[in-house]
Amino acid sequence: MPPHVESSSSDDDGPATRLFHRRRSVHKLLGRWKVADILLWRNKNLSAGILAGATLVWFLFDVVEYNVVTLLCHIALLGMLLLFIWSNAAPLFDSLVFCRRPPHIPEAIVSEKAFREIAQTTQYKLAHFVSILYDIACGKDLKKFLMVIGSLWVLAVVGDTCSFTTLLYVGFLCALTLPPLYERYETEVDHIVAKGGEDLKKFYEKVDSNVLNKIPRGPIKTKVR
Repeated sequence: MPPHVESSSSDDDGPATRLFHRRRSVHKLLGRWKVADILLWRNKNLSAGILAGATLVWFLFDVVEYNVVTLLCHIALLGMLLLFIWSNAAPLFDSLVFCRRPPHIPEAIVSEKAFREIAQTTQYKLAHFVSILYDIACGKDLKKFLMVIGSLWVLAVVGDTCSFTTLLYVGFLCALTLPPLYERYETEVDHIVAKGGEDLKKFYEKVDSNVLNKIPRGPIKTKVR
């Protein structure tokens, strides 16, 4: 399915195309909050720190082949040792300026209300995603069905060649690099994608008329809600 593009008039450049019928800027499309600032590198120190942390996690799990349980135990062990030394050494050096009391750990790091909201949002998103997959699997839109089948096949091939950690890290890199690159070269990317979308649409119309329309299909059952 070719990407949606929309023509819009500009006073300086004339007609232009925008992906996915987008009328807002990339920053507004990403939410305009701290997540958008991180993805678009508005705060370079924070974005670089998150990227370095993700790279370190990927290096430990995929290169060094650190076990998750072992890593968590080592982090907890190191934290408890530092807290033990800090708590017992602070009274001995109470007169020194640089010595401070140990940090206070809150009783509830995540409130019950926040946890319930996260669980309800996750359940709603998962149910919505399963409903969409069900509609596509019923064959209501053959083009979407073929796209999903092809995407799952490509994802299965990619997952067979690399580990799950590497796949997550590549996705994280794409999330931190593609939005700022698109924001910088927005006009060029929209033009290339629009042209590619037109060519893909023409190719699909040929396949649809010569192959897909000749496939016999039975009646489609509607989903009972």
